[in-house]
Amino acid sequence: MAKLHFRYSAMNAGKTTIMLQTAYNYEERNQKILIIKPSIDTKGGRKVVSRIGLSRDVDYLISPDDSILDKIKDCLNWVNCILVDEAQFLRKSQVEELYYITRLYNIPVIAFGLRTDFRTNGFEGSIRLLELADALEEMPTICRCGKKARFNARKVNGEFTSVGDSVVIDGTQNVEYESLCGSCYINKVLKLKKK
Repeated sequence: MAKLHFRYSAMNAGKTTIMLQTAYNYEERNQKILIIKPSIDTKGGRKVVSRIGLSRDVDYLISPDDSILDKIKDCLNWVNCILVDEAQFLRKSQVEELYYITRLYNIPVIAFGLRTDFRTNGFEGSIRLLELADALEEMPTICRCGKKARFNARKVNGEFTSVGDSVVIDGTQNVEYESLCGSCYINKVLKLKKK
């Protein structure tokens, strides 16, 4: 039976790079894949783009109101694997559809995404993936201090912040993100100090 996989991490762990490598591995073995990403991720337009410069066209952009099953129904008879970039931006119902695909069509789905936003709150898609996925894999990345980074800190005009909309794509509105360990997040973003 096919599985729903969720590979998650803080930013800058190489999720998209590994997803593109996974696509290459399938295709090298003459297997057919689909790459989908939520349309809310405007970085790269109709491409998935890794921070090291790799990119590839997506097969389907998924808007918040789309049914994934309806959108890709013509592909379900021939596809061998579905890869999802930025899965945190999916709706709960869309994640449930990915799970149904693994069970009804026996097609593996590998979703890549963030676990939490810059305020350490779970994204809707990530929460449902953590609940439903058959296989969970945390992909490591490091903080500037050298410890394991678990959190995504937002900077606006170079300053850390813990306020604002949950979703702002990096590179827009003078926003950038940095992966931090728990201690650095508390010290730099929340500005809490030991008393």
